[in-house]
Amino acid sequence: MTGGWAYPGKRWLDVAGSLVGLVLTLPLTVLIALAIKLEDRGPGLYVQDRLGYGGEPFRLLKFRSMVVGADRMADGYRIRRGDERITRVGRILRRFSLDELPQLVNVLRGEMSLVGPRPALLRDLERYSERERRRLDVRPGITGLAQISGRASIPWRERISYDLDYVDRASFLLDLKILATTVARLFAERDVYPSQDPWTPDATGDGSPDSDGDARG
Repeated sequence: MTGGWAYPGKRWLDVAGSLVGLVLTLPLTVLIALAIKLEDRGPGLYVQDRLGYGGEPFRLLKFRSMVVGADRMADGYRIRRGDERITRVGRILRRFSLDELPQLVNVLRGEMSLVGPRPALLRDLERYSERERRRLDVRPGITGLAQISGRASIPWRERISYDLDYVDRASFLLDLKILATTVARLFAERDVYPSQDPWTPDATGDGSPDSDGDARG
């Protein structure tokens, strides 16, 4: 494993995949940015510091799906089903994970990979055990084993197990399988709202709030 790339050729897959994705989704990206702007005149993008390879921070890009300043309101980074901070456009974006599209730029820049553990918040690093820190041995991804296995419907500790399984078994064929499954499940119903504190043993959320349960204002 070199520089956080889990196997030889992974970087080439990321570059090719992100370039194709950016070109194909360009019209949709423009429409999304316009819809967000028209709804509340706020910025189209939400930028947040996240943990990258080896625990190094980077600037994660997302389409804004919540009101401006949502992370400074009562629930902070915690998001619940029916959260009033989510905009009308944001509900559609979250439903189909379209808010993640700008992360193709993060992939092209080498800060992320198409497939890997979801990037955690900086504050979560101090909560990791030595075992959990192994998820930082590869570059974070837009999607991963945990995302195709239940997303926010599975406990954080179980998600860690999926992430570490990916770290151990990462390969070109596994990445293709995860990407294909991700696309197939975009239109399937799934729980994207954690219901408990993700760091409790029976939690059903993500201790590193991401597309599955973060406040993005």
